[in-house]
Amino acid sequence: MKKLRVTVEGKSYDVIVELLGEDSAAQVSSVPSAEPSSHASSSGTAEPVSSPLAGKVVSIGVGGGQQVEEGDELMILEAMKMNTHVYAPRSGTVERIQVQAGDNVEEGQSLMTINGV
Repeated sequence: MKKLRVTVEGKSYDVIVELLGEDSAAQVSSVPSAEPSSHASSSGTAEPVSSPLAGKVVSIGVGGGQQVEEGDELMILEAMKMNTHVYAPRSGTVERIQVQAGDNVEEGQSLMTINGV
């Protein structure tokens, strides 16, 4: 497995590539990110939480400096009259919140930063 960052039309994507064999095609999974990201680790690095879709921030359930556990609900986004819940990708402290209720967000836009434990 190799971790790579690819930029397409100004949008960065962190990708994990698995080489299956010399004659096989590589499988790629990607997650859009609006800014460079650090991946979860136990070393206490900051990790942005990116929007999974374009929509509107309905509510934010956490505040700056708050401790969160992996899987805790962070906020709710609305797109096409449907709510999407955004959950913490890992445990840590909410370092910075870059949006507020009522803001429109794009897919991949950084919503907040969590500093891991």
